Amino acid sequence: MTSTNNAAKAVTRKPPPGALKAYVASLTGTSLEYYDFAIYSVASAAIFPKIFFPAGDDFVALILSFSTYAVGYFARPIGGVIFGRLGDKIGRKYVLVFTLVLIGVATVLIGALPDYSAIGAAAPALLVLLRLAQGIGVGGEWGGAVLLSSEFGDPNKRGFWSSAAQIGPPAGNLMANGVLAVLAATLTESALLSWGWRVAFLSSALLVIFGLVIRLKLEETPVFKAIQAQGERPKAPIKDVFTTEPRALIAAALSRVCPDILYGLFTVFLYVYATKELGMTTGNVLAAILIGSAFQLFLIPAAGALTDRFNRRWVYGISAVATAVFIPIFFVMIQGRSVAVLTIGTVIGLALHAFMYGPQAAFITEQFPAHLRYAGSSLAYTLAGVIGGGFAPIIFTALYGAANHGWYLIAGYLLLAAIVTIVGMVLGRDPQPEEEERLLQAAHSQPAV
Repeated sequence: MTSTNNAAKAVTRKPPPGALKAYVASLTGTSLEYYDFAIYSVASAAIFPKIFFPAGDDFVALILSFSTYAVGYFARPIGGVIFGRLGDKIGRKYVLVFTLVLIGVATVLIGALPDYSAIGAAAPALLVLLRLAQGIGVGGEWGGAVLLSSEFGDPNKRGFWSSAAQIGPPAGNLMANGVLAVLAATLTESALLSWGWRVAFLSSALLVIFGLVIRLKLEETPVFKAIQAQGERPKAPIKDVFTTEPRALIAAALSRVCPDILYGLFTVFLYVYATKELGMTTGNVLAAILIGSAFQLFLIPAAGALTDRFNRRWVYGISAVATAVFIPIFFVMIQGRSVAVLTIGTVIGLALHAFMYGPQAAFITEQFPAHLRYAGSSLAYTLAGVIGGGFAPIIFTALYGAANHGWYLIAGYLLLAAIVTIVGMVLGRDPQPEEEERLLQAAHSQPAV
């Protein structure tokens, strides 16, 4: 990996007046959507095994519940293909409005879904369908949210501007865990399982309305307007990505593997390990994740900005190496069953995630030319999610069982994930903001086509 950051060579473009508004819209909209997704993540570990999958065996029920969690990741490529294509053809704004509605409606319907005791096998079947809709929406959401903020901002500072969408998952996770923590603290376990968990899902309706108001007021990005003016909108963006940008697609996809798996460990599987193996309470784990997510709100944009000054691939790669080293240390730390140590370890783990996830959006989008960014970024993001985050909780649980409730195989899994992501860094390219500058300058005096 070269240590030269090409961003420093380009002429700085002053962000247009709508840049800050786009940053806020990207951040808030993605936060609301990931609130919906995060609620499901938590519920799949703590709630759904008991009410949707009463298999008579806690381990089997957990595997089944995590399978529906994985469905959301498997559905993301569908959303990436559908909305990635539309995003490069009709623009970023309207696609983002539709994805917000899709995820919001699916989440509210999950909150109203009867459980296994009421409708039998139809309950988990409907749950899978609604999870599928959530995944399709998220698959189309991420690429557009990233482009919304980064294409308004200075291309030489894409690490910072792109981080708006990256703040969404920890912000959504913070809200989701906060709501569930309050419910868990104020309700009995029977009340939480019977109706309390539904409050978290149903309340997302208000959040979706708030997000829609923001997104409907947005303008299209300057870069997409320039693509229109130049007549460069692709006819078949998905096909073009596979045929003309295969290395970029592979590099961008591999970059996602380690942070996705690491996030799954600390926000999903940690519930299982800390409660079943260490005897801690759900509240203990929720509090640790809440604190770690709060730190991420600041670390993610800071990490993105850091990679605008230092080579993005080096910062990302070093963070992947640090992850592989830290995971065994983390498991050794928490064997003492100290809540404080669990919290400190979770903060460090999510901080390492932030230093990969913060610059991730910039790294992925800058692998592709402007006219293929939505499709290319969405495909890379969603395909990697299947092999990374989608399978992670199931693999964690299987490794946990295979190692007789030990953590050694889990640490090895993270080591492999770190190696895969480092390969992505080696295959990737450094920023080329001058490409965007030429497009904007050439289109400046031309009418849209």
